[in-house]
Amino acid sequence: MIKFLDLKAINHDVRDELLAACTRVIDSGWYIAGSELQNFEQAFSEYCGTKHCIGVANGLDALSLTLRAWKEMGKLKKGDEVIVPANTYIASVLAITENDLVPVLVEPNSATYNLSADHVERAITAKTKVLLPVHLYGLLADMPALISLAKKHKLLILEDSAQAHGASHKGKKAGAWGDASGFSFYPGKNLGALGDGGAITTDDDELAQVLRALRNYGSHEKYQNLYRGVNSRLDELQAALLLVKLKYLETQVRQRREIVKIYLQGIKNPEITLPYTEGNDIMALEGHVWHLFVIRTPYREELKKHLEAHGIQTLIHYPIPVHKQKAYAEWSDISLPLTEIIHKEVLSLPLGPTMSQDEALKVVSACNSFSYIGAA
Repeated sequence: MIKFLDLKAINHDVRDELLAACTRVIDSGWYIAGSELQNFEQAFSEYCGTKHCIGVANGLDALSLTLRAWKEMGKLKKGDEVIVPANTYIASVLAITENDLVPVLVEPNSATYNLSADHVERAITAKTKVLLPVHLYGLLADMPALISLAKKHKLLILEDSAQAHGASHKGKKAGAWGDASGFSFYPGKNLGALGDGGAITTDDDELAQVLRALRNYGSHEKYQNLYRGVNSRLDELQAALLLVKLKYLETQVRQRREIVKIYLQGIKNPEITLPYTEGNDIMALEGHVWHLFVIRTPYREELKKHLEAHGIQTLIHYPIPVHKQKAYAEWSDISLPLTEIIHKEVLSLPLGPTMSQDEALKVVSACNSFSYIGAA
């Protein structure tokens, strides 16, 4: 079986360093808010090109606490609108509604699946206060265009960079474009912890100060609470492990790109739509970090079964759009045709830094042998 993502193999490559990091933390006797967290925050902020990195418990908290901090700072209030792509994972929307803000679901660009500046501009109202672009699958949204809109309408930008560690445009990385950015270090991410973890990056000194309190019960100093905060801290162990894995992120992204090149050059099945890469030229999107390689086909279930029969594991990101989830039943009558088609047709092929070229070629062969009539 060709695994969708072999986390065991990925972590095995740096196993000795990970064990040494664990030992260092265990022997330190200090497990929360210590030097490991400080060292990782400094390293990751430098990597992203920002002044601050604030480690938190997970990617959802990274988004929700940033919006919460802006409310504490008087930049947002209950009922303000946040524009978000309709085809995102539910976490992007949960962060908005958790803060009593109003999500405005916007159809994505049909090629990139990211926010379209044209669609965004048509959705802006007097209540719009935040743009929340999601760098889906590891490709940066059109940040120059979105920043131009934000300046024109005096909006904040919160990047959802959960799938885009290291993604860039003209040398500027995800996390450094907006007023703030939320990252997830869920184990399956390109930079994944061995458990949950997240972080916020920003150049805003005041925002960073508020966030450091909010993640720690609303306190900078023990027993003195400025806000009604939460407990959302990236612990010492995960910080130490992430610091090890950060050293290998760029190398692993290059390895992902080599597999992607095989897919783009080899998959020729007319029933399969490949990811957008400006003419399927991998070199044209060097800033894409390929967290996922997502194809589309109107025959998704048949193709999925066909690939399984050939020993190839696939996943669906994501089968049900947010506005069709029971959690948001009040939106069930909303019509978002492009988003709905995307969610019905997308299929993610295996992709990871430990995949071999032979495995990639087997995936290519299986994709090319698929036909709807002859599907296994």
